[in-house]
Amino acid sequence: QVQLVEFGGGLVQPGGSLRLSCAASGSIFSFNVMGWYRQAPGKERELVAQIINGGIKKYADSVKGRFTISGDNAKNTVYLQMNSLKPEDTAVYYCNADFRYWGQGTLVTVSE
Repeated sequence: QVQLVEFGGGLVQPGGSLRLSCAASGSIFSFNVMGWYRQAPGKERELVAQIINGGIKKYADSVKGRFTISGDNAKNTVYLQMNSLKPEDTAVYYCNADFRYWGQGTLVTVSE
């Protein structure tokens, strides 16, 4: 049974930074695609960033240049570094593996 656990959400002011972590129960090497998604109130879940086959990185246009996805295989953890945060980044952020497994989500609130 694959388990993904997210950490690092919280309240931050506009322009601030947060780093989210996603700890996997097994090696992240075993997954072809690791991704971060988010769901804002009243909106559908959307893709934020992906790592494909451990190397190729893709980002939603809305976060390009501000967010960075990375992985630490030794710690079985995937990170999402979020800089220059905006109020519209407020959402529950979810970790995903191979489009099958989901974490429980962590809330990010960007507000004064």
